[in-house]
Amino acid sequence: MFHLCIVTPERVYCEVEVESLSVPGSEGYMGILSNHAPLITTLQPGHIEYRVADGKVHMLAVSSGFLEVSENRATILADAVENLDEIDVDRAKAALERGEKRLEAARQGDSNIDIARAQAAVARATNRINIFQESH
Repeated sequence: MFHLCIVTPERVYCEVEVESLSVPGSEGYMGILSNHAPLITTLQPGHIEYRVADGKVHMLAVSSGFLEVSENRATILADAVENLDEIDVDRAKAALERGEKRLEAARQGDSNIDIARAQAAVARATNRINIFQESH
């Protein structure tokens, strides 16, 4: 077992003892177990999974952030995390459509579009939709 703390700008999402953790790191998904070597990595849009002592697995959508592992403690600093029941799939679909329209406008020559921001919005919305669909 090791300690997991997930923090967003709005709140401490959870602090819990876990058996395992899986996160979308900068080089792909990575698993963390007790006594893991020290590590710092960025997080990509994807899902966080952690298993608690009774074997129950919890899944969260994460937009981006950082993971630090040190001294049997994992800390996730995330821009946003959502439990499966917090995902508003209709809102995510609308955000995806808006982001795709912005990217298309940029491809057509609109120089007022912040391409990086539109790409990030598309990635976040796609992640939420995919996680919602996988869970249902």
